[in-house]
Amino acid sequence: MTKLGIIRHGSTPWNKEGRAQGNSDISLDEAGKRDAILLGERLCLEQWDLIVSSSLLRAKQTAEIIQEKFGHIPMLLDDRLREAGGGQIEGTTEAERVAKWGSTWREIDLGIERTEHVVERGLSALETLLREHEGKNILVVSHGAIIKYMLDEIVPHPDRNVWLDNTSLTCLIYTEKGWFCELYNCTQHLSSTIV
Repeated sequence: MTKLGIIRHGSTPWNKEGRAQGNSDISLDEAGKRDAILLGERLCLEQWDLIVSSSLLRAKQTAEIIQEKFGHIPMLLDDRLREAGGGQIEGTTEAERVAKWGSTWREIDLGIERTEHVVERGLSALETLLREHEGKNILVVSHGAIIKYMLDEIVPHPDRNVWLDNTSLTCLIYTEKGWFCELYNCTQHLSSTIV
């Protein structure tokens, strides 16, 4: 059995402004750093063997903050876990996109990475983890769209349409029978009632 704790990175200024981030290298904001600390404090009470993170700054910073709480856990970076590329929409809000390209901007080729490609590279990263770290408990720090696309592919669920929260934890178990989602979009570490 291999367990993955999949984490969406902490919040950034662009998250707060509703700007498409894609592969833009945006740093965590103060709330994102604080929330990552709280998540790290939660996770260090559990057994985790490895952290694997997207190489984009916001995910890498989240992973480093969590790693610091463990003090000894190794960390690897994997470009395949980067966010879906946003092409020309990166850095823009919905209102700016509508003003520039019209309300049908989603129908225009603006260089946005195809969902199929995002899923392909994300699943490739997970397959590598299963092969090279079988039987381990692995934290995976990544991004909202790629996590959602991967989950839709390997553990589809009709009621799971909620967008993942920043620093949320989703736990997947892999056995010979396939994938099982044990926990979804959990942010209990952000509550003052953590036991």
